[in-house]
Parts: sequence; C-alpha cells; structure tokens
Amino acid sequence: MGAKHFNLPDPGEGLLEAEIVEWKVAVGDTVKVNDIVVEIETAKSLVELPIPWAGTVSALLVNVGDEVEVGTPIITIDDGQGGDSAPAVVPNVQAGAQSSVEVGPGNAAAAADAEVEEEPVKTLVGYGPKAGGTTRRARKAAAPSAASADPAARTATSADAASAPAAAPAASADPAARTATSADADAGGADGAAGGGKVLAKPPVRKLAKDLGVDLASVPASGEGGIVTRSDVESYAAGAPAAAGAPAVAAGSTTAPVTGIGSAAPAYGAFGTGEREVRVPIKGVRKMTAQAMVGSAFTAPHVTEWVTVDVTATMDLVAKLRQDREFKDVKVTPLLILAKAMVLAARRNPEINAAWDEQAQEIVLKSYVNLGIAAATPRGLVVPNIKDADRLDLRGLAEAIGQLTATAREGRTQPADMSGGTITITNIGVFGIDAGTPILNPGEAAILAFGTINRRPWVVTDADGNESIEPRSVTTLALSFDHRLVDGELGSRYLADVAAILADPARALVWG
Repeated sequence: MGAKHFNLPDPGEGLLEAEIVEWKVAVGDTVKVNDIVVEIETAKSLVELPIPWAGTVSALLVNVGDEVEVGTPIITIDDGQGGDSAPAVVPNVQAGAQSSVEVGPGNAAAAADAEVEEEPVKTLVGYGPKAGGTTRRARKAAAPSAASADPAARTATSADAASAPAAAPAASADPAARTATSADADAGGADGAAGGGKVLAKPPVRKLAKDLGVDLASVPASGEGGIVTRSDVESYAAGAPAAAGAPAVAAGSTTAPVTGIGSAAPAYGAFGTGEREVRVPIKGVRKMTAQAMVGSAFTAPHVTEWVTVDVTATMDLVAKLRQDREFKDVKVTPLLILAKAMVLAARRNPEINAAWDEQAQEIVLKSYVNLGIAAATPRGLVVPNIKDADRLDLRGLAEAIGQLTATAREGRTQPADMSGGTITITNIGVFGIDAGTPILNPGEAAILAFGTINRRPWVVTDADGNESIEPRSVTTLALSFDHRLVDGELGSRYLADVAAILADPARALVWG
C-alpha cells in the first residue's frame, strides 16, 4: 500500500469547491482513523474533515488559503504497509501553478520514477463518495539550487521548527525554504519568524487581515513570540502607529491567505486614515448569499405588509419565564415568543408554509415547520433552521434557538442545518431598527422581520371601554411573502395571528 492520497470529499448541497482554512496536522505527525486533519470553508460553512486511515502524514498537498475542487488530493498518508519511504514531490495545487513542494526525507531525484497509487476514499459521515482508484506519476522536482541542497532550507515541519529554530540566511531567500504549514507557525514561535518563515498569526487574525486587504508581512507584531494580534492588524489598517517596542516581522516573509472566524463587523479603517480604498474578495458565504438574494428578488414577486403591536404582555411573560426554574438554563427573549407564535400561526394558515416548484408547476404545501433564523456571522449572513420546530414545546424551542445561534456565531453551521427551511425570522430589532422589507430566503414563501421593542405612548382600552394613554412596549412586524402562492388575504391573516399572540400570549393556549 504505502502512500494514500486523501481527496477533498463532496460536502454536499451542490458545492464543488472549498478553501483550506487550517491544517490540524503537520508532515511527520501520526494520525488515527477519524482524526481531524484539516478545516475547510465551503460557501455555506466551516467543516472539519476526518481522515479514514491511520498512519503518518507524509505530505500536505495544498496550502492554507488554496481553493480546491472536490476530488482533489489534499494530503498523503503513509500507512507503513509497504513501499519505500522515498520522498514524493507533489504539485503545489493552486490554480495551475507549476511550482512544486518537496516533502519527506531523502533526495528529490528518487521520486522521479515513483508510482503513487491513489485508493478510493471511504465514504465519510455526511459526505458523498468520490471516484478514486486512479494512478498517476509524481511530478519531478526542479533541479535543486544551492540553497535547497542545504537540508536547513527544506520545508520545515513542526518538528523541524522545534529542533532548528533559525534557518541559514541564504536558505531563507529560497521560496521553498519559506513554505510552512500553519502548524509550523504555531510551533516555531518567534524563532520561526526570525528565520524567514511564515508570519505568525492565528486564523481569525489572518481572516481579518484578508478582509481588510492588509499584508500580514507588513504588520509589526506585538504578541508574545512575535505573533501578529488582532489589534496589530486593526491599528495598521487604520494607519495608527504600531505598539511601542513591537518586534518587526521579517520583510521577506510570505503568507498564505487564511479564512477563519473574524469579527462580525470588521473595521475597514477610519475615514481619512490608512488606505483610501479597501477591496474585499466576494467569496464564501457572502458570495452565496448575494447570488441567492438576487435570484430570490428577481424570481418571486415580493409583497410586504406591516403591523405595529403592543407587546407589553409578551415582555411580562419573558420576565416571568426568566424567573421560572424550568427555564433557568436557557436564554429567554422576545424572539422565543415570536418563534412560537409563528409556528402556531402557520398551523392556522398552512398555505403560508409552502414552496413554489417552478419545474413541476406545483405549490408544495408542507405539514412541518423548519423555522429559519437569520444570523449575522463573521462569514456573512446565514439562515440555519430549526427542524420540526412545530413539534417542540417552549423549553425545547428555547434550547434549539440557543444552540443554533451559538453555532452560527462560531461559524460552525453545517450545510444540512441551512437546507430545507420553510419560513424565516430576521431579527432586525437587535440593531435598533423598527422595520424593513426582507427578501425571501430561496425556496420559502414568507419571511418576517422583527423590529426593535421600545416604549411608546399607546391608547389602552379597559374592560369598560374607557380609554387612556399609557407607556407600553411596542414593536413593528413586517411580513414579506411570495405573491405567486400567498395572496393578500392569506398574508394578512397570518401576520394578524402572529401579532395577536404577541399582544396576548394566552391565545397560544387556545390555538396550540
């Protein structure tokens, strides 16, 4: 057997490529079956990939920041079951790049005639199988230069970085000497940076730098061991002076773009300082969101209706639930009551919980509610949904919302959690916004915007019909719907039912 290539598996949902975010292993590491070896970013989520074999990592075939097509070999594992431990020279897979990266011990010439057999990757949980079983010849390396002939100039593994912290100056001039994995950077510390290696920074900081268009090699590092911190990047982008005494990163260092988890609203620099323009690549979740919203806006005829409602009774209920022992371990907010109201109103108006099938020319009525909740994340807007929300009681719904939002904020929402939604909430009230005209999530018939709740003077009528003006908690709900399958009457009835439950939560006992 010997060397086995692990191909990038199909993450599903029709996605054809992914970006390498972080390698969890380095060349020379020993792995077991199902160990996590790499984190990738698709257009919908961050995914950690397990390895289906046990053995030793003999090569990392792609770099952090590379966009890789499904089925491309990304890592080689030596299972120790035969064959030479002769080095393999593999292409640096990056949009047709012709350079090569040397891996493994020995000399490059030994790999010229080596045949590497690719075995089919076993199906991983949650990923579709990809065809394998092909055979290819490893690419011959370029003639070694004086620098690359020196063992100290070869690609450093995490073990190399620990044993040989500083490389020879002549070697650092060779690009091959600066090819390091993210694991190398973590292990190398300040010495790794001093030796001309990769700029030291954590994935979230690299993501922030990438979003701001900042070259990490130019940012003075103030972190321990010469690590570039978030504040270093933000200060550099804003044109502020670096921290006093911060060690400078070697000017010749090279970096590979890393996509990770940054701030939900990255600071692009103050007006009049720093760069006059910043270009942010449109990719990942933001690219997918843009395509979906354009498709939705120009496919489904949108209609939006508003209602302003007194939600004082809902706020009183939220305060009581927060003191209830049954809810002491979950977060209770007005969003929870709205979610329950939308589910109950969908039962009373099932046609709102539908989809338009253009190909079949049919309206698909759904007897289940997968309630989507739009979440702003560091990677853009995502809309995960709570499966079968109509089957959950209030406590179960609170737990599901808490788990959904926490996962989304961490950037860990999986593609399956964002598919199959039937109706959506977008909570714009958390930003202090009263109302808006939300665009439908593709494949759904309705989306409701939940405005901010504030205190306003309100006309209150008592049981005897007497009117008075009192300060009350008031909000605005805006419902957008697909007018192809939801007419004005249906949309109005649904919105009125949701508002009625928020005005008087006791109605949920009658309608539930």
